[in-house]
Amino acid sequence: MNLKQIRESRWFKLGTNIYVLVSSFFIIWMLFFDTNSFQILWSLESKIDELERQKEELIRQIQDDQIFIEKLSDSIELEKFGRENYYLKKADEDIFIIEFRDSLDTSS
Repeated sequence: MNLKQIRESRWFKLGTNIYVLVSSFFIIWMLFFDTNSFQILWSLESKIDELERQKEELIRQIQDDQIFIEKLSDSIELEKFGRENYYLKKADEDIFIIEFRDSLDTSS
């Protein structure tokens, strides 16, 4: 194929058409270089999905905390919580903390 045959080709005429060139440039610009490009929209969508998952997790934690607060409104449960977590005791009691050998650090 020589140069004259290439210029007379149907695809060459279509590819050098000013409307096709401008449209191609516009599409490439919008997909890759614009402030609302496809890549930026993709990253924003993934960020939205991540934030929605985080929101669902936080809602679940809030519900768990509300259940825990309702449980602590009972004085017996509040006393049990204080004894288990903060080693609180009554005035006439002694507390003994038992640690098992496998829970101690024996590497030294």
